[in-house]
Amino acid sequence: MDIRERILTLLAEIGKGVYEKEMELRLGMLAALAGESIILLGPPGTAKSMVARRLKDAFKGASSFEYLMSRFSTPDDIFGPVSISKLKENDTYERAIEGYMPTADVVFLDEIWKAGPAIQNTLLTALNEKVFRNGAKEVLLPLKLLIAASNELPAEGEGLEALWDRFLVRCVSNCVKDDNSFLSMILDTEQVAYSARLKQLQITPKEYAQWQKQIAQVRVDKGVKDSILYIRNSLKHVKDRDGETEYSIYVSDRRWKKAVNLLKASAFVHGREETCLADIVVLSYCLWNEPMEREVVAYIVSQSVFAPIENKIHLLKERVAEKMRIKQAAAALMASWEVAKPEDKDLIVYDDFYYRLSTYNTGNTYIFASDFHRLPHLRNADSIVGHIYVDPNDSRKERIRTFERATKLQEGRSVKLMRDEKHLYINGVRCELIRYTQRELTAMSEKTPSLPEWRDMSMEAEVEQLAMLLRQTADALKGNLFSSNEDIAYVQEMLKDYVKQVACTRADISSLLYD
Repeated sequence: MDIRERILTLLAEIGKGVYEKEMELRLGMLAALAGESIILLGPPGTAKSMVARRLKDAFKGASSFEYLMSRFSTPDDIFGPVSISKLKENDTYERAIEGYMPTADVVFLDEIWKAGPAIQNTLLTALNEKVFRNGAKEVLLPLKLLIAASNELPAEGEGLEALWDRFLVRCVSNCVKDDNSFLSMILDTEQVAYSARLKQLQITPKEYAQWQKQIAQVRVDKGVKDSILYIRNSLKHVKDRDGETEYSIYVSDRRWKKAVNLLKASAFVHGREETCLADIVVLSYCLWNEPMEREVVAYIVSQSVFAPIENKIHLLKERVAEKMRIKQAAAALMASWEVAKPEDKDLIVYDDFYYRLSTYNTGNTYIFASDFHRLPHLRNADSIVGHIYVDPNDSRKERIRTFERATKLQEGRSVKLMRDEKHLYINGVRCELIRYTQRELTAMSEKTPSLPEWRDMSMEAEVEQLAMLLRQTADALKGNLFSSNEDIAYVQEMLKDYVKQVACTRADISSLLYD
């Protein structure tokens, strides 16, 4: 049985008799494997404490500690009472920690925000460093998972921000929604007992320690790094529902670092030695601070999964468009060459489609060849309007196009253009064009313009690879244990748009290569 199947089967066993809490159990398991904490937010009576107890059952021989906080709770209630005997005999201030949080593998603290400052400060160190200072000693905690619960967010202005930041995974736990599940829940009278199957599946302390080492060795692939940067930048520029006000969602550096370890744990659970884009989905449970931010964070995270693919689609579309422009310009040049005047046959073609003026400005001005062929002759007609502008790709060069070809250009200047047998006239000023010498013409067996190559057959394979990558990413997300139904719905909706983009790009490539 591979690791994914084992974890899935184990979750099914400990989840018996618990309704619509699959994601809470899965995320709790992920947090435990990553050595992180999780907070369950929801109204009373939504099985938050049951989730905590069931997760304890996932670990063989695990000890647990559970406590309901109140404003009267003291550190003695959580970390153990002060040992009177040691205080009397050795004059040392130590707590009797056995049976309390410092010796527990799985801890559940209900109504966490009611804890007083003394408890909060000790929890900060316990959650972040897995260390408890007992008198003069530092005790390394066996803590695998701390689950906190509350029916509200921490109140502002009470110094709870640091403790709230320590809970990496944030999950909303609601009442049972489905009618059939609801009826099964209220009519269920079975007492869930340990099964032989569960005992076989439980994670032993040795396995847990070994898995921790393997998770630390999981590599973070480039696609995931790119997606993390995409999410980080997107969270800095979030728009409200009206799209008018921009704000940022704060995520501390500590949370980002811990979130990466969560991605590694996700990859490990799915039997991989390297993260992939499907793992990114768990970040939607780590990066929000207010309930109103959950939806936008989930959307940004889902977008980030496809961001590397979207970038590849965009680059391919740009290449196709550029090749199409080259193809069309080459066709126009060839058509104009076939009807070109004999005196134009010795003109040298630069940059694939241009003739160069030698006696204008700095000598770095070029006119589009087919435009030059169509210019009216000096003695036969009035001039036509042309446009001179700086090449956007090379500021040292100026380009000349006829007016109808340059209507979208916002910069440059208009000029009057005409020609005679050998020259171009700009506002009546005669300009020479660079031509082949007679010796060069004689040496050339056939004088035709050298056209750029626009056929790129590799683009067909690239667009099919993108289509396959989209399918693989979507399948991986749907198969990810930590993808909720909402996550999958986001993915399916986005997938439609990207599939459409790929299909349009495929059609453009076909038109470019074969039409």
